[in-house]
Amino acid sequence: MKKKLLLGLKILGVLVLLLIVAGFFGVRYFNKTFLSFEEDYAEVTTFTEVVGEGHTFLDRNGNGKLDVYEDDRQPIDERVADALSQMTLEEKIHLLKGSGLASAMGRTEPGTGIPGAVGTIVPTPRLGLPTIYLSDGPAGLRILPTREGEERTYYCTAFPIATLLASSWNEKLIYDVGNAMGTEAKEYGIDVILGPGANIHRHPLCGRNFEYFSEDPLLSGYMGAAIINGIESNGVGTSVKHFVANNQETERFVNNVIVSERALREIYLKGFEHIVKKAQPWTIMSSYNKVNGTYTSESSHLLTNILRDEWKFEGLVMTDWFGGKNPPAQITAGNDLLEPGTNRQWKALKEAVENGTLSKEAIDVAAGRILRLVFNSKKMKGYIFGNDPDLAAHAAITRKLAAEGMVLLKNENTLPLSNNKNIALLGVTSYEFIAGGTGSGDVNEAYTVSLAEGLANAGFAINEAGQKAFQAHKSTNKEDFKKPEGMEAIFSPFTPPEMSYSKEQIDEIVSSADVGVLTLGRNAGEGGDRVEKDDFLLTDHEKGMIAQLTDAFHAVGKKMVVVLNIGGVIETASWKDLPDAILLAWQGGQEGGNSVADILSGTVNPSGKLPMTFPVHLADHASHANFPKNPEMMSVSGMMKNLVFPPDEKPKAEWIRDEDYTNYDEGIYVGYRHFDKQQMDVSYPFGYGLSYTDFQYGEMEASVEKDTINISFAITNIGETAGKEVVQLYAEKLNTAIDRPRQELRAFSKTKILEPGATDSIMLQIPVPELRYWNEEKKDWSLENGAYAIKVAASSRDIRQKVVIDLGEKAQN
Repeated sequence: MKKKLLLGLKILGVLVLLLIVAGFFGVRYFNKTFLSFEEDYAEVTTFTEVVGEGHTFLDRNGNGKLDVYEDDRQPIDERVADALSQMTLEEKIHLLKGSGLASAMGRTEPGTGIPGAVGTIVPTPRLGLPTIYLSDGPAGLRILPTREGEERTYYCTAFPIATLLASSWNEKLIYDVGNAMGTEAKEYGIDVILGPGANIHRHPLCGRNFEYFSEDPLLSGYMGAAIINGIESNGVGTSVKHFVANNQETERFVNNVIVSERALREIYLKGFEHIVKKAQPWTIMSSYNKVNGTYTSESSHLLTNILRDEWKFEGLVMTDWFGGKNPPAQITAGNDLLEPGTNRQWKALKEAVENGTLSKEAIDVAAGRILRLVFNSKKMKGYIFGNDPDLAAHAAITRKLAAEGMVLLKNENTLPLSNNKNIALLGVTSYEFIAGGTGSGDVNEAYTVSLAEGLANAGFAINEAGQKAFQAHKSTNKEDFKKPEGMEAIFSPFTPPEMSYSKEQIDEIVSSADVGVLTLGRNAGEGGDRVEKDDFLLTDHEKGMIAQLTDAFHAVGKKMVVVLNIGGVIETASWKDLPDAILLAWQGGQEGGNSVADILSGTVNPSGKLPMTFPVHLADHASHANFPKNPEMMSVSGMMKNLVFPPDEKPKAEWIRDEDYTNYDEGIYVGYRHFDKQQMDVSYPFGYGLSYTDFQYGEMEASVEKDTINISFAITNIGETAGKEVVQLYAEKLNTAIDRPRQELRAFSKTKILEPGATDSIMLQIPVPELRYWNEEKKDWSLENGAYAIKVAASSRDIRQKVVIDLGEKAQN
């Protein structure tokens, strides 16, 4: 017995030892492969100043003379060529990938780097080339707000979500937001902002729709270009994402998008094309998914033929984090930078050069594009960042833009609340306002203004009975009101339980308040798609609360307002007749509560218009037939596992529809293009939004000159309140011989603030080539000749003026 026991203990000891050894080598392998493998490439930050040729310069390579690449007076192409000529093959390959998972997690040693930045372009120390820092994201920088050993903070501004930006239809204001973002990045030492997102709202339940602008590619492209031009005016780059057709989060790492070339060209690529031609962003980020069987980061058709050869894109392409499977194929295809970089990728590239599957020419091209960005950066121009951006000024911009993009969906003689001083705030979200979505679109802001705070700041009295009910609810559910922190906050939306009101509470609230305001909240983000039940659809409890509260206020002759603090489309058709007013506030960033108060009080006249359609039923969308029906939210650990150890490819026979592959059977019929074609009822149409005033559209004048359609007309404020109007220009091919949408947005403009009785002259242009469709037989763009109806509209379903023009021979190919 004793011998058996001793033998068992020996075996157990050996097993424990083996586990310890395996663990040691496992950790060592993980560290050397993913976390930190840059020991030989430590950045050089101290240089000798040398005077030569009448110029003071930094002697970056320590050779005592002025090299072309060191001379910022020289053309950038010559500087890049000189640097390439001095780099070894090893250094060039090293440049093609980031510095590892540690940088992606924002891990730095105290006093070094930028904690919270999510990636880098690696330094080349022998030539004195610096580390370039990359940071999320589309609604503001996401860096760590506190640092070890420092008392000061590094908070960033939480700007409104992209969907709200697009709802403003105001390119000038969005440029201002971009300028503020770029200034903040520059002052915090960030070189490239990973945003904006430019994917199409193919389906309302995509978890990251809040990061994207619209269901329409022209609106997406113009909004994207505006914010990019604002950011890059500061010498800070952007990375437009996710190129292309990344329209669902479910199985995004392997999902194969099966889409026609026409739909790809007219819908999913078109917004990116507008961005490239109007803004020339420094970088574009390829997406995780495949398109028609090929990972986007490995597709020369997308990254070289279309992006570079056709559109003349001049910047670099980087992967989404750990995107793609085959590093040599990615570089060859035109994906220049692999982020966040792994030692495994580095070795794969070196081996591919040695065995001839990756050419030195392809390496030079990719490295040259990366060097161009490095030389354009502020770091190469000697800029010393101060870590002191004007956060107060940026908050003011946020507040202004957020109010500009909020959409008044309904108003029956209720808003503004000029004569209502005591406001009953109802629902949890009135007190726990949502600034933005989760994931890489999240921001570490210093504060978020709730609706209660915003209305109080505007001089309203917040009903005490309503506040008391909320505090009692919060005290009863203390654990549920603890907000996620750290990595958990990035991927887990804060969703406290909704309130319930007793009859006694309602009676007390209604009797003591002038008006009721109920806020409904929704949040989503990276790592999962939304669901229909209790998300797109209101919960039974929410529906009951709207009915119960509305009936109670109406019973005593008082009004009821619903505010929607949401990031994406929800169902409204079944309940919108109940309240007296509905304000779609979206998620307005850290100043959201103040912005809503500006609208409700009448300080700002709402002028936002919908950048997407609100359907009657979710299944009314043509895309609903091919979209995940039971998505699951990815866990933080699951996401990290998939990023670092990508799942193996399944045999095609095991593919699951809408997960491993998604058929885009709806083709070009996305959003209003589908609803208009099928003449379907919608709850609120694309381009819709109310104002506190009314506008009159004057007679249109149209002409065609040099392949451009010129449209002019006047807009007059015929109401009693100063305001702005978004005017939309749609084109319809009459008597078309092909299958095409009934109408498509071709231009838009927003008026200046018009006082009552004032008129603004509007002039819009449609380039005739923009009327083309993708001819799949010719594999090229084609233009139908004949008559086109050009429509000026207040929304896609509210046409105010129309003219017919005949393009005649101009349409000949």
